[in-house]
Amino acid sequence: MLEPVLLAGETYALPRDWNRDQGLGYWFSEGNEVFVSEDAGEIAGCYFLHANQRGGGAHVANCGYVTSAASTGRGIATAMCEHSLQRAAELGFRAMQFNFIISTNERAVKLWQRLGFAIVGTIPQAFDHPQLGYVDAFVMHRML
Repeated sequence: MLEPVLLAGETYALPRDWNRDQGLGYWFSEGNEVFVSEDAGEIAGCYFLHANQRGGGAHVANCGYVTSAASTGRGIATAMCEHSLQRAAELGFRAMQFNFIISTNERAVKLWQRLGFAIVGTIPQAFDHPQLGYVDAFVMHRML
């Protein structure tokens, strides 16, 4: 599930030539809590949760989410985000921030906004999309 999304290079600013081990190493990095969402006995999605920064910025959480192609549009991302917000609050985080949401990932942008995130910054032409060329990226934030 991770490999096709990461290799497509459309929603994460990661090397498009990573192998499986490098992708898994990123997702399961030290300090990440990783959660899996199941639907009818199948893995439907997963996400990681960690501190967005160290030291004075460690009270703000950050997450990355992936859903399987078969689970798109079935509420899995909504459920994972809601779970991550709850878990982040349980861990004592005061806010959640997404650092680099690709502007052309419209489904994600709309979902995050529906769940209370605001676009607090736009980084012009920050992402070289494999089909669309240079597009903006958003910083999105919400308090917990």
